[in-house]
Parts: sequence; C-alpha cells; structure tokens
Amino acid sequence: MAAMNFSDLLSRRFSCRAFKPDPVPRDTIEAILSMAQKTASWNNVQPWHVHLIGGQRLEAFREAMLDAYEHAQPAPDFPWPKEYHGVYQQRRRECGFGLYAAVGIAKGDRVASARQARENFRFFGAPHVAIVTSDAALDVYGAVDAGAYVSNFMLAATSLGVATIAQGALASRSPVIREFLQLPDDRKILCGIAFGYCDEAQPVNAFRTTRAGIADTTTWVE
Repeated sequence: MAAMNFSDLLSRRFSCRAFKPDPVPRDTIEAILSMAQKTASWNNVQPWHVHLIGGQRLEAFREAMLDAYEHAQPAPDFPWPKEYHGVYQQRRRECGFGLYAAVGIAKGDRVASARQARENFRFFGAPHVAIVTSDAALDVYGAVDAGAYVSNFMLAATSLGVATIAQGALASRSPVIREFLQLPDDRKILCGIAFGYCDEAQPVNAFRTTRAGIADTTTWVE
C-alpha cells in the first residue's frame, strides 16, 4: 500500500506554470516543511536553508526579479551546465517544444518564447516562493543534499494538494536575490520553488513531460 501511494504521489507531481492567487494556509506550509525536513543528507548535516516569501514582500520580490530578467545578466552561484549533448539535449528539446505547443507558441516565435520565459520571473502568479540555499563550504555535496530536499518539498506539497514548480531560472539572478534577502556570503542559492494552488483552467497545466525507461538509465552488474 505504501509503495502504491508513493507511486501515485510521484505521478501526480508536475511543474505547475499557472497558479491561483489564493495563499496556502500557514499550517499547511509548516506541514510541508516538517515533512521535507526529514530528507536524508550526507552525515546528516542538513545544509539547506529556506527563505519563504509571500504577501506584500512577494510582490516587491516579483518586481525586483522581473526587472533583473529585463536588465541584469545571468550570474548563478552554481555554474550552469557547460552544454547539453546527445540524449540530454534531445530530452531538453522535447520538454521545451512540448511546453511551447501546450501554450500555443509556434516553433521559432522568439517573441512569444521570451514572453513565456519571463513568466519564470513572475513565478507564474504563485502566492509563495521558497528560495533554497546551501552552505558554500560544502559546495557540490551540499547542493546534492539540498536538491534532495527540493524534491521532497515538492512531493510533500503534492500530498497536501499544493502545486509546485522548481525554478532554476531564479538562481540565474542570484545577486538580486542575495541583496533582497540580505544573504551572507556563506550561502549559495540553489533554486526557487514557486508554490500555491493550481489554476486548472489554464491549458499550460495540462502539459506533462515524459520519462526515460529504466533500460535507458540503468546498468545491471551481476
């Protein structure tokens, strides 16, 4: 039964790209945080820290991030991938083209593509954003642990009927986030998580990505 429930939870989680404005109750958010805090980490160091932004502060943050999208150059704390190649590039393109098709963007329409990309910095209208950071001294190992936390945060939210989307795009403007939150230098920004209630009337929320088969991602050594 537990395996069936977990499989269902994994299947129900998706990246929400249009939220209702209704805020999530504080006790629900605390329940999500409590569940996510049980994430396993290397030597149990639990390197993640979460800044939860909502209410009027979120509107100010939204304005700051939209301005950064328009005028600031990308400057992530963790270097972006050097390149996507082979099957990784194929999967990335499949995801991008599928998303654009879901919102009626024709291939090659750069104006509409840029407009959709801008939605990342509007948090897709979400009423809450969690900024996840890790300890700088732990470098990639802290990022791995914090990444596991992000996954569990989203699954915990799904279990309570709350929609999410992990946003690496926000980390591309890390200096703006750092200034807004007054983050110390010993914290590295991993990503944001926009969350709230899904606006099911929006066609974009019907879009789902595919997953590779286990034969493509697993090597048995026996």
